Amino acid sequence: MKETSLALTLSMLAFMLTIIWGSPLLRILRHYKIGKLIRLEGPESHMSKMGTPTMGGVMFVLPIAFLTILLNAASLVGLNVLGNSVLLPVIAMIAFSILGAIDDWEGIRGPRRGVGMRARTKLLLQILLALGIAFILQNKNLIGVPEMYWPTSDEPLSLGAFYIPVAVFIIVGMSNAVNFTDGLDGLAGLISATAFAAYGGIALLQGQIFIGRFCFTIVGALFGFLWFNVHPAQFIMGDTGSLALGGVLGIVALMTGQWLLLPIIAIIPVAETLSIILQVGYFKLTKGKRIFKMAPLHHHFELLGWSETQVVQRFWLVGLLFAMLGIAIAMV
Repeated sequence: MKETSLALTLSMLAFMLTIIWGSPLLRILRHYKIGKLIRLEGPESHMSKMGTPTMGGVMFVLPIAFLTILLNAASLVGLNVLGNSVLLPVIAMIAFSILGAIDDWEGIRGPRRGVGMRARTKLLLQILLALGIAFILQNKNLIGVPEMYWPTSDEPLSLGAFYIPVAVFIIVGMSNAVNFTDGLDGLAGLISATAFAAYGGIALLQGQIFIGRFCFTIVGALFGFLWFNVHPAQFIMGDTGSLALGGVLGIVALMTGQWLLLPIIAIIPVAETLSIILQVGYFKLTKGKRIFKMAPLHHHFELLGWSETQVVQRFWLVGLLFAMLGIAIAMV
């Protein structure tokens, strides 16, 4: 009970810090005209978002990093609030956020204005980051996390040489999946907060209290961000936020050993990604035909006539129900 109370307290603290920091950040982004450029091939209704301040992921990444590093430093004076195990995900969050910020800046002011960093370059950098993280996760002398739990099994299984490629696939895959989900006001923030709450609960049940507290710190910071990001959004998180959230979600799933539950707990980002893969594949095979009206999946439902708010709320409800299912499976 004490561990849960402290995790929720950290969540509230992260929420308040993010809210306080949000308004000054909004003024800074507006002053320097760091606004979103909308691609012409998207839904016409999205043209109204043109110029909305982007790179808003800084709003929650900095409070999360500040709290995590501060509370780790507090352990030096005997306050055992957060342990060294959370240093890896927070450093990874900062690294993915920097990569996303470079991509956002390229799309706003760089030579590839309106497009951003080349996809191959970004993917290569994501893979390199994920490789470093995967090697650290597998090194039992550094962290010592379970490699994989099979549903209904209490003992972790070892993947041996397969762990590194699996971990890289999960980290890179989730980083891009959340990025694909970030297309409507509040969608990526709500879905990510729900997934982190689920994995935070799983970590607390496992006795990984530091990971649990870290997850709920992210939840609180995301709620603070959503204060400004709900429709009509004052901020867009951009790749600065989405790449960081997805990458860290994959890392947290790996650290709990319950990464097999990711397609359930993160069903919306996974579905968004699959919709793009299916759309592109079918388009090439049939020389021009489409499965969906538009991909990612949220655009398909927009073009069916759902309002932006309806898509976000219904996707979140589905995400919440499947996150609850994921926790239930983890408890079996």
